[in-house]
Amino acid sequence: MDSLPQLSTPLPSAITPPPTAAWLGYGGLLPFFLLSLGVLLDQAHQTLWRDSQLSYGAIILSFVGALHWAFAMTLPELDTRQRNERLIWSVVPALLGWMALLLPPLTAAALLVAGFVVHYLQDRRLDRASNLPNWYLPMRLRLTFVACVCLAASAFWGSC
Repeated sequence: MDSLPQLSTPLPSAITPPPTAAWLGYGGLLPFFLLSLGVLLDQAHQTLWRDSQLSYGAIILSFVGALHWAFAMTLPELDTRQRNERLIWSVVPALLGWMALLLPPLTAAALLVAGFVVHYLQDRRLDRASNLPNWYLPMRLRLTFVACVCLAASAFWGSC
């Protein structure tokens, strides 16, 4: 029976992000985790931890919006309409984040979660129109999921 030759080193996965992107992306989840722990474990400073997490969430939502500005400038396969849509969309997450900081905590957390989910849907839309790296959407889904869970949990724990 013939067998196929074995590779000495495994091939990198097409959905594995480059190491720097992975470290920075997943490392950016640490404040979400740590601030959620603060809300859960430190009742005396719960409001400080919760409000800090809402602020961090607004900053990160603004950051992911800016990615679409960069994509609009650099992806040659986008036509003028698609490029303009990406530019317009890129400022919406920052506006949502800013508005969230003006709202009561539960409403702010809900707005931030909605902003992250809608932004992920915009990422999927962009992926269909362009040639994004295969690792981008899976990583964005994981980052979005964890950020949303932490925001929702802290808003819930912080309001009890």
